[in-house]
Formats: sequence, C-alpha cells, structure tokens
Amino acid sequence: MLLFDSDFTDPPAFDTAVSHALLLQVARGEMDSSLRLHRPGSIVAFGRQDVVTDGYSSAVAAARAHGYAPVERLAGGRAAVFHQGTLAFSVAVPVDDPRAGIMDRFQLVAGIMKDAFRSLGADARVGEVPGEYCPGSYSVNVGGDRKVMGVGQRIVSRAAHIGGVVVVEGGDRIAEVLIPVYEALGLDWDPSTSGDLSSTGATLSDVHAAILAEFRNHHDLTGATIGSDTLALAADLVAQHVPSSIA
Repeated sequence: MLLFDSDFTDPPAFDTAVSHALLLQVARGEMDSSLRLHRPGSIVAFGRQDVVTDGYSSAVAAARAHGYAPVERLAGGRAAVFHQGTLAFSVAVPVDDPRAGIMDRFQLVAGIMKDAFRSLGADARVGEVPGEYCPGSYSVNVGGDRKVMGVGQRIVSRAAHIGGVVVVEGGDRIAEVLIPVYEALGLDWDPSTSGDLSSTGATLSDVHAAILAEFRNHHDLTGATIGSDTLALAADLVAQHVPSSIA
C-alpha cells in the first residue's frame, strides 16, 4: 500500500479532488492501493444528502461565516468538519466487486482507528453515539459519549474509497460551526457529543504515528509522493467538489 502524507489545501476543494484522483487511478489499475493521512485545512465537507436539502445554500453560507470553506465530499454521510486540529485519512483499494465487502472495509478501518486511539490511552470504542453529527455505525467514540472519528465510503467500478476525519483537538470548534450548519440543513443533533483526543495528551504527531503503526499491522506501507499525473487528474475533478452556489 502506497502511503501519501501531502496536503493540498489551496484551493480547499483540491485536497478532496486529489483523493478522488487516487481512487480513480486505483480503479483503473494505474496504482496500487493507497493511504493518505494528512492535516487538512478548515473545511465543512457536505454530503450528497446535504446538497439536495432545501437549506443547503444557507448551510454553505454558515460555514463560510465561521471561516470554513464548503466542500462537497467524496464519501457518503452528512456534513462534517475538518480543521488544523484534525487528521484526514483516505484509503483507496482495488476490488473486483466493490459492493461486496462494504461493511468489512468499514469494520477494518474503524478497528484500526480504535486500536490506535487505545494505544494512546483513550477509551476508544466503535459505534454510533446517540445524537452525534454525521452519524454512522462505524464512528469511533471515546467513553461511549463523544465522537472522535467519522468515516464514509465511496465505491466506483473496481475500487473503493474509505475516508474521514480524526479529531485530535478542538472538538468544541467542530460543534461551534456545525450548530448553525445543521440548523440550516434541518438536522437534529447533540453538540455535546462532539469530542476529541485531547484527554490523552497526545499531539497530532502522536496520533499520526499511532494510526500508521496500526495500519502496518494490516498492510505493508511504502512512502510515496503524489505524482504530476495525479495532480493533473485532480485539477480536472476539482469542480465536482466545489458547491455550485459558490463556484
């Protein structure tokens, strides 16, 4: 598995386009499976359900008013927040039948994250916290009441992408921006469920290292650099991830 750690935060949607490009290259057989683990910019990543909601334009405006760039995400789910106290991850794997094994892939990645956080001293558990933002059965929480990792999946012909966010610090910042965003989208949630890993005392570097250590228990990782062909493809894809209301 190729390991990429480069981030591309300007323009904000380009980072998502790079992960999209890697997925397509894996699907085409042009690249082995890949893992991106990097620090993102400040964005609110909106899902497909958000885009077709009546309040979407207002939600985009609310994100921008709080200093977060709106981006239309690659994987499924509802609006989620990335900022400089978080780590973004993106796994692209080749599969003959991407609809088979969807839950297995979710379970594997969620288990890796849970074990990584436990290695740092967190009471990490896989499962949805009632009232969490962007709810999902394979979220990872701390103590059963604070979400610290969200994950979504996108499948294309012959490949799958599993990606999301790990909140190392600044869970309160996520709640702050999602309160008006979710209000605009008409979504009920409990802001107190927005957590982070700060109670462990771990830094971003510590969490990054712990995640890579757990991935290495399942995959051989080879460091690599994002190539010019990937960047060119991402440039073609970036418009797909910019909300049409601000394009």
